[in-house]
Amino acid sequence: MRIARKSAPAGRRAPLAERVAAGNVLGPEFFDRDTVTVARDLLGKLLVREINGVLLWGRLIEVEAYLGPDDLAAHSRGGRRTPRTEVMFGAAGNAYVYFTYGMHWCLNFVTREEGVPQAVLVRALEPGPGVGRCAGPGLVTRALSIDRALNGVALQPPELYVVDDAEPRRRIFVTPRIGVQGTGRWEKRLLRFCYDSPHLSRKLTKAARGG
Repeated sequence: MRIARKSAPAGRRAPLAERVAAGNVLGPEFFDRDTVTVARDLLGKLLVREINGVLLWGRLIEVEAYLGPDDLAAHSRGGRRTPRTEVMFGAAGNAYVYFTYGMHWCLNFVTREEGVPQAVLVRALEPGPGVGRCAGPGLVTRALSIDRALNGVALQPPELYVVDDAEPRRRIFVTPRIGVQGTGRWEKRLLRFCYDSPHLSRKLTKAARGG
């Protein structure tokens, strides 16, 4: 799907705001794939939130993959199906928004086909103009005014969606996920994907950088 396009003058790249408005919106087919592949491919894309005609956005720079019933760090571990997790069992390309620690909303993108409860957690964004700090899942949702009202919505305009911006790809770093202690071998699984950026929820270690 495309949003109405405005063309930039020949030979000049359009400003970021125009690229957001004119970009390719990722459809369900993007998310209906292997979750690890989706997580990697999301880096560099733009997460866009529309509120009363105003566009808020940030560039996806840190995400984590959660792999369903076998993944002891996933909400759907053991096939757990509750009112909270029901969205994960639904269609790919929907938002899964949950409340945690009694204070934060977290945004996930549902992946895979219906009945396979997997998702990608958004951990950090490089914020666009006028958007607050996005270095952590709770700060992402706060900066973009995301809460339970968006749980289960399709990632399509006019509320919340992902745009395939033509940014040059950067080096992708892969590390264990954050905050998944007590999940056995899943603690060390390399399922966090990020760019090296000052906006990360947790800085990369020297070892993670290969130094």
